[in-house]
Amino acid sequence: MALSVKNITKIYNGQKAIDNVSFEIKSGEIVGFLGPNGAGKTTTMKIISCFIPSTSGETTVCGINVNENPLEVKKKVGYLPEHNPLYMEMHVKEFLLFIASIHEIKNKAERVSEIIKLVGLEKEQHKKIEMLSKGYKQRIGLAQAMMHNPEVLILDEPTSGLDPNQLVEIRKLIKEFGKEKTVLLSTHIMQEVEAICDRVIIIKDGKIVADDGVSTIQEKNKATELIHVEFDKEIAKKELEMINGVSRVKSIDKTSWLIESSSSNDLRSTIAKFAAKKELLILTLKKEEDKLEDIFKKLTN
Repeated sequence: MALSVKNITKIYNGQKAIDNVSFEIKSGEIVGFLGPNGAGKTTTMKIISCFIPSTSGETTVCGINVNENPLEVKKKVGYLPEHNPLYMEMHVKEFLLFIASIHEIKNKAERVSEIIKLVGLEKEQHKKIEMLSKGYKQRIGLAQAMMHNPEVLILDEPTSGLDPNQLVEIRKLIKEFGKEKTVLLSTHIMQEVEAICDRVIIIKDGKIVADDGVSTIQEKNKATELIHVEFDKEIAKKELEMINGVSRVKSIDKTSWLIESSSSNDLRSTIAKFAAKKELLILTLKKEEDKLEDIFKKLTN
């Protein structure tokens, strides 16, 4: 197991920041770590990356205990904290060469050039860090986290401040990294989780309230089924309300409807039979998925 967290608790001044948290992550998994501000995400990440110790419990990275052998763990972990610490007066390439030296990387010039290309910093590599936008500073932070080719990558709000084009590029980079490595990703952007994560862990008040695949969490927390249907001509609302299994009908326009059902059966086949009987042509018939954002609100409110 690449990452194992067992019953960890962290107490600050008598208050539990995290309370008996446990989870495991395999190699090749990208896991979204979600929760409202103050839920315990950053504290958990700092414990895994050896920045702070837990009050109790056990954490191992690639089988190495973080308390017993923190230096070996740090060789296995790449960490991008929420507030990305950089030496602003240094040039980009100079800073990354410095990071490579800290990790005692052989052929460091070659590795730095490789990382610069990987995160898209070729044009900025000779500029001072203080001159760059927040988006490029995030890329530098990601570059330093990946410099030593770690087994586990821990990212706290990695896409903060990026424009839409940069978002796509960084997400692609994280997804590529996650094919062979382990990624634990904290973010408030739910679309990001749906786009790149295999699994989601949701934490609230220091306790885990959900831990499962993205689609599984959506399915488990689905209260009703919502179908969007569009016909080629107008139809009365009351006719749709009479379809077996329909609990509510909402008009989008004269030919387009949102149909809600609490039935466990897929309502689309029933709607298709109804349309055939009424000699209606179906232009759209799709199931609306519950958004992860709505589920997040439900589980953390």
